[in-house]
Amino acid sequence: MNFLRGVMGGPSAGPQPSGAETIQKLCDRVASSTLLDDRRDAVRALKSLSKKYRLEVGIQAMEHLIHVLQTDRSDSEIIGYALDTLYNVISNDLEEEEQDDSEEENLPKQVDNLGSQFTEIFIKQQENVTLLLTLVEEFDFHVRWPGVKLLTSLLKQQGPQVQQIILVSPMGVSRLMDLLADSREVIRNDGVLLLQQLTKSNAAIQKIVAFENAFERLLDIITEEGNSDGGIVVEDCLLLLQNLLKNNNSNQNFFKEGSYIQRMKPWFEVGDDNCGWSAQKVTNLHLMLQLVRVLVSPTNPPGATSSCQKAMFHCGLLQQLCTILMATGVPADILTETINTVSEVIRGCQMNQDYFASVNAPSNPPRPAIVVLLMSMVNERQPFVLRCAVLYCFQCFLYKNQKGQGEIVSTLLPSTIDGSSVSAGQLLCGGLFSTDSLSNWCAAVALAHALQENATLKEQLLRVQLATSIGNPPVSLLQQCTNILSQGSKVQTRVGLLMLLCTWLSNCSIAVTHFLHNPANVPFLTGQIAENLGEEEQLVQGLCALLLGISIYYNDNSLENYRKEKLKQLIEKRIGRENFIEKLGFISKHELYSRAAQKPQPSFSSPDHMMFDHEFTKLVKELEGVISKAIYKSSEEDKKEEEVKKTLEQHDNIVTHYKKVIREQDQELEELKQRINTLTSQNEQLQATVTQQVSQIQQHKDQYNLLKVQLGKDTQHHNSHSDTFQMNGIQVEEVSKLKEELEEWKNKHELLQVQLREKDSMIEKLKSSQLEMGTTEQSSQTSKSGGLEHNSELQELEMLRSQIQLQSAEISKLQMENQKLQVMNTAADPVSGGSGATAVNSSELEGRLQQEIRELKSEVKALSEEKESLKQHLDSSSSTVAILQDEKSKLQQEVAESKKEQDDLLVLLADQDQKLSALKIKLKDLGVPVEDEDDIESGDQADEDEDGDEEEQD
Repeated sequence: MNFLRGVMGGPSAGPQPSGAETIQKLCDRVASSTLLDDRRDAVRALKSLSKKYRLEVGIQAMEHLIHVLQTDRSDSEIIGYALDTLYNVISNDLEEEEQDDSEEENLPKQVDNLGSQFTEIFIKQQENVTLLLTLVEEFDFHVRWPGVKLLTSLLKQQGPQVQQIILVSPMGVSRLMDLLADSREVIRNDGVLLLQQLTKSNAAIQKIVAFENAFERLLDIITEEGNSDGGIVVEDCLLLLQNLLKNNNSNQNFFKEGSYIQRMKPWFEVGDDNCGWSAQKVTNLHLMLQLVRVLVSPTNPPGATSSCQKAMFHCGLLQQLCTILMATGVPADILTETINTVSEVIRGCQMNQDYFASVNAPSNPPRPAIVVLLMSMVNERQPFVLRCAVLYCFQCFLYKNQKGQGEIVSTLLPSTIDGSSVSAGQLLCGGLFSTDSLSNWCAAVALAHALQENATLKEQLLRVQLATSIGNPPVSLLQQCTNILSQGSKVQTRVGLLMLLCTWLSNCSIAVTHFLHNPANVPFLTGQIAENLGEEEQLVQGLCALLLGISIYYNDNSLENYRKEKLKQLIEKRIGRENFIEKLGFISKHELYSRAAQKPQPSFSSPDHMMFDHEFTKLVKELEGVISKAIYKSSEEDKKEEEVKKTLEQHDNIVTHYKKVIREQDQELEELKQRINTLTSQNEQLQATVTQQVSQIQQHKDQYNLLKVQLGKDTQHHNSHSDTFQMNGIQVEEVSKLKEELEEWKNKHELLQVQLREKDSMIEKLKSSQLEMGTTEQSSQTSKSGGLEHNSELQELEMLRSQIQLQSAEISKLQMENQKLQVMNTAADPVSGGSGATAVNSSELEGRLQQEIRELKSEVKALSEEKESLKQHLDSSSSTVAILQDEKSKLQQEVAESKKEQDDLLVLLADQDQKLSALKIKLKDLGVPVEDEDDIESGDQADEDEDGDEEEQD
């Protein structure tokens, strides 16, 4: 300590030592002192000097400080001082803070490189970084916190090298992940900053950190800090999440599969009042929106993007974003980023696009969100970035969405125009023909996206009629676009209209015919292309050449004056083919074209640079080559090419048809196989059920037999009254039978009485008829026959009466027997009553047994019915299987027939090949060079034939 007083500020009569000398003495003290206290004081003194004398301390003391870290780990205080000193030497942050208004502003700028140089010296020995990782594991605050800061500074200075050392270190990344679980917020927050630097541009470390449960911990921290209302810690966590997810498909999939997308929804619950938008909240929400865009970026694999989009819809995240979109009081930059985020969440996802189409703005009356956004896009008073965002949103809404495209175009058609409210189509037309060139360009591009890859809508849009002025007839939308082009408007407006026309006419021969039907269009295009204009007009010239080339390539020759050959001759005379191709190449060589081709989102530094659309660059790339070839082809080549195309199309159609038939038959076979397998399994299940039911019936029979045996034993045990009980049981059964027979005889007796009354009435009728008859011969004969009939009826009557008497005798006899049995029952009752408790028990046993027997009989009956139903079901399934087998055999026959048809197809293909070879021979005769494998093989075969002939001659 006395040494330090002399060094650090004690009074001295001699000259004061310089800073370098003091540092040298302190370094010697650290190296040579045996007392821990002396070394600790020396290191503390170096720490205090390290900010002012950074270079000297770094050069002289770094080796000694590293040695202290290796040897004095038992003392946390000296380790903390050493780590702080190394941090002051390596970090450039302190240098920037201290350069205020002091005289040291004029020092050489080389001090900025000191941190990088000292870091390189420190990590030259990889053991130093490993040692630092070990110290970071210490729980002592005075060791862990300086260690985290020092490691963060090393990563800032030499990131890739330090990352590689940590990656190869055993459990290196896992040690650092423990910092997020530290209860001390200072260490936890600095741990987040450390992981930010560690995960920059290193996919391997990003994956390790993600699988170390980083997502769960970071989302917990964001929730604890208050989501978007949190402080800078939330910002740091969001930046770390971006590092982990951006351009890392594996981590994105892990984030989605872990259901972490659902935890993002509360971030965007900003409330209805939207008051208190602090700068930190705006920053946090901006980063949250960017994180959503990372998951659904168009540059991600389509499958991963689609799954994230669906997850965002199902968890309500898209709905929450649309709420912010339609809310009031949202800052402009947050609103712009929200529009961009919603755009990419719905891009190419039909379910999300349908939901977005149903969103209404909270206005009176409610308006669709799309209409409200388009109103902002065509409003020149809105910020430029906001208008670009709305255009991007509209493009994403229409991307691969034919339903949405049809809805937009339908608002322009005459039959669906509603004058009560403003529609999307009316807004687009208004923007297309406004005085603002930016609105013209945005509306043209938006309308072009409504026609993208949809030939049906291109034809329907030809029906749109516009009223230009009062008293004049309406003109078509196509004609109005060409009229504005010819009026010489601004370059941006003309470029937008030309892009719209090129998209409209491409792959639509009817639209090309309508365009060429106006006699002023072709002269205007040729005039624009032929002129030698400045650089600004070169882009317009290139687009005019592209439009004219589309009119040639997709021309169906329906207009005699504008056939393909005549348009080519016109180009040759007025422009020149080489000049035309050169003007066409102006598009792809333009700098703004290259920028637009990079990504779908329209991002421009200024409105003047807004010239090309991303989807249009794809169209140019597709058509530029084919148009160049089409210009140089002759009419005969065109005809031959068309014939070959038709032939190939027919051939392809035939092949496609048979492929479709075979595919359908294969599908039917698979379905029938599945049905057979299903029915077979059902049959097996039913057979198993029948077997089970049979076994159950057998069990019930066994139980019934067992009960009968037990009943017999009980009757033997009660020997004193068993005979009477059995007799009574038998008598009861006989009495019931006799009663039933008695009822039957009564019914028969009543029936015979009815018949007897009928006979009596018949006899009375015969008697009355006999009295009325005359004395003629015919009447006498009739009376004789009637008498005979009467006698026969009387005989039958006597027989019936005798039967009734016999039946009444039997009934009386049965009644007597019934009375006797009743008397015997009454006689048996006193006997049973005298037996006391034994008779009561026997009667109860009898009732219980009879009840059980009845239950068993009912169960047996039910089981037998169920068995019969199962047998019927089995028979029906067997018949179904037989029917399916018949169908299978029929299908096999059809497959055999289809194979025969395939053989016929092969024969047809051979004929087509012969026709193609004949066409190629014709092309060769016309002087067109044609080389293919067939020619080579035929040449080789000819050589072999000639050699064979020569040998035969020899």
